[in-house]
Amino acid sequence: MAIGEEQSSSYLEHLPAIFSEDPLLGRFLLAFEQVLTGLHGADSEPRRGLEEIIAAIPQLFDPLATPREFLDWLAGWVALGLRADWRENQQREFLANIVPLYRRRGTKQNLIELLKIYTGLDPEISEGENTIFQIGEHSTVGVDTQINGSAPHYFRVNVTIPNPDPATLQRQNQIIRALIDLEKPAHTAYDYHPAHTTMQIGVHSQIGVDTLLGDLAH
Repeated sequence: MAIGEEQSSSYLEHLPAIFSEDPLLGRFLLAFEQVLTGLHGADSEPRRGLEEIIAAIPQLFDPLATPREFLDWLAGWVALGLRADWRENQQREFLANIVPLYRRRGTKQNLIELLKIYTGLDPEISEGENTIFQIGEHSTVGVDTQINGSAPHYFRVNVTIPNPDPATLQRQNQIIRALIDLEKPAHTAYDYHPAHTTMQIGVHSQIGVDTLLGDLAH
């Protein structure tokens, strides 16, 4: 509502009664009341007083209650970004559950959970297994076996991307690599191996739509 000519500030209730005799003072105090404690229904700015704004500050840190424009700001507190293609409720749920994950940053389980959240896929992470060379079982050097054992502080990430199309593959690969680089301990090295559903006539057989030829890693 607009401030009417007869409207008077409620602040006069806290002053000696003699001050209420002057209508000019009541209107003069309206400006301070609107700024400090707010005039509900006022048409002009500010719509909320400083007291209301300060009382609502805790809501800014609540992912489920904060205004939409603060979601990216909250995500920055844990050095992570929000996917632009997520719905708002997905972004809020992610932020509401990210702190327990952040406490486990640098661990295998934390990386698996983050990759699941960001991609919707189920990654597999193997850590430096010393696979014995066996013909027909473990015999591809650099893939399922290594000469003189595995490198120290090394892990391997395998992700199957079903029904891939070129745009989805590029986006998912960028997300996965960025997350691994962000979350892995600085002293570790890794290999990332994306895979896709093999061609099956009538099931996965449309090149560039639900199956691809060639290596997905690039």
